[in-house]
Amino acid sequence: MNVIFIDFSETYYSNVVKKAVPDVLNGKFVQIRNSTTEYLVFAPKEYASYHADIVERFCSKEGLTGSYDRDRKRFEVYDPGWVVAGGGKFETDKNEKRLRLYDNSMAYGRFDSEGLIEKIRSIKELAGYTVQIE
Repeated sequence: MNVIFIDFSETYYSNVVKKAVPDVLNGKFVQIRNSTTEYLVFAPKEYASYHADIVERFCSKEGLTGSYDRDRKRFEVYDPGWVVAGGGKFETDKNEKRLRLYDNSMAYGRFDSEGLIEKIRSIKELAGYTVQIE
């Protein structure tokens, strides 16, 4: 399965707060899949109060349809063949080349860790990173 990494950190820091992306980041992430591709979608905690916010931004970027539930805590993808496999939290340190994945999403459940380290190693933006999954 093809793996694509999307990180909304640059969008948030450049367009919203007008600052450089810090070397150490904390935030949330989701795994979104279709039949051929898995997307790992990251966002700083300040840019996504809920995992649903990340899913909504992903859908907007990819031209997919969906909507929030009544409480705006879950965003459902309507396009057939797409599924949110789970989510969690992340911490990255660019200087130490370290990525830590942990916790889970209240809306979508825990991320699927099976084969995840190998998938992350195939992502050029994260090449050489030590990956810790808790």
